[in-house]
Amino acid sequence: MAEPSSAQSRGVDPAPVSQPARPGSPLRAAIPLPRASSSTRRFLATEAGSALFLLGAALVALVWANVPGWASYESVWSTVASIRIGDLGLSLDLRHWVNDAGMAIFFLVVGLEINREMSIGDLRSIRSIAAPALGALGGLALPAVLYLLIAGGGPGVAGWGIPISTDTAFIVGVLALFGPRCPDRLRLFLLTLAIVDDVGAIAVLGLFYTKHVSVTALVIALALVVALGVLRWLRVWRLGPYVAVGIALWLAVSASGVHPTLAGVLVGLMVPSRSTQSAPGERIRFYARALIERADPTRARLAVSAARSVVPVNDRLQEALHPISAYVVVPIFGLANAGVHLSGKTLANAVTSQITIGIVVALVVGKTVGITLGATAALRTGLGTLPGGVRYGHLISGAVLAGIGFTISLFITDLAFDSSELRDQAKIGVLVGSLLAAVLGSVLVRYLGERLPMCTPEDETVIPPLPPRPWLDPSAAT
Repeated sequence: MAEPSSAQSRGVDPAPVSQPARPGSPLRAAIPLPRASSSTRRFLATEAGSALFLLGAALVALVWANVPGWASYESVWSTVASIRIGDLGLSLDLRHWVNDAGMAIFFLVVGLEINREMSIGDLRSIRSIAAPALGALGGLALPAVLYLLIAGGGPGVAGWGIPISTDTAFIVGVLALFGPRCPDRLRLFLLTLAIVDDVGAIAVLGLFYTKHVSVTALVIALALVVALGVLRWLRVWRLGPYVAVGIALWLAVSASGVHPTLAGVLVGLMVPSRSTQSAPGERIRFYARALIERADPTRARLAVSAARSVVPVNDRLQEALHPISAYVVVPIFGLANAGVHLSGKTLANAVTSQITIGIVVALVVGKTVGITLGATAALRTGLGTLPGGVRYGHLISGAVLAGIGFTISLFITDLAFDSSELRDQAKIGVLVGSLLAAVLGSVLVRYLGERLPMCTPEDETVIPPLPPRPWLDPSAAT
């Protein structure tokens, strides 16, 4: 039997544990397996790790599409894969499995984040979200206008939605890698901006990039959304019913002609973000005591269920799906969509292409000016405030970073153009514009972060008063 700790031997409760160790007894014989160091695991848990995975996948795609045998890139991603049960089945090529099914997980995680922030997070207060929200609206509108001014008169008019979105993974990853010391408040501002930006991009995706609609399938999808609302109203805490309805909703939205990734957003917005249990601690203690009294499979299962029931469905889904989205889905999406064969003809066309130029200008100039003007309008009118320590210089540098429009920009490119030539021109514009925004934004964030430090108290004017004299040593008091 293990000896009690010194705290337990004195009858004192041990200090709370922030992250308990894995349960279970150690093995009699352990097989040494390669494990990442603690610093590596901490890095992979940040947005910087996710951004580097995505960047690596995009670079692999570009190399693959430009080495001898480059035609294999398109042939692999054009391979058809099917899921079939009897006469019913679904057939898509590998790229569309990634774009339609895999990216539904990405948008589900986005929906979960929006849902949580609106319920219990930083999006509850109007003043705290006004500046990033109006900045996001400016960053959605002005890039579209600039693109249409440059490329709206030709076959590229359908691509106006390509430069409107900001890539959350890249922008926060760059901030983590190259940002100033104490970047938390700037990160909060940019995350709030990116969430509102995602909402606008998703709305554009559903409203303007849907080519045909099946009313019957839409009615079924609406009924399934109502079913999600009923599950939430009934305070269902198990994941199974939400997952089952979510899969059915994805199939219905796919059949309707609306892009099926919107199903992921709807599920994310509908699941509960608060615990459905009124006295979670008492429930866990009851089932834990029952398990301690007699350890059998039934009581163990009930104790595990009791523990799961006190954690909101939103949090459990995010915990399960965020790593899959960040380290599997999004990198594979970059691998499947970022490959462009950069032949002399393709580059020559891109240099003079209104589509390429329009996207680059919209991402680098449109995003910067649009976000800055929108946020400034909120600040000047008193509708919103900047988080403590964030100044106009940080705002402008963050606006430049927001021109990194990789994931959703490539996603809309695939929907906007049927011509492979126009798609290649748009992809080159996205890659060049995002690279310019990343480099310029990183330099500005680093430079201004050193000149305008954010490692200061949120309110530097409030200084606690000194106690009245005489000042005595408390330990010497009798």
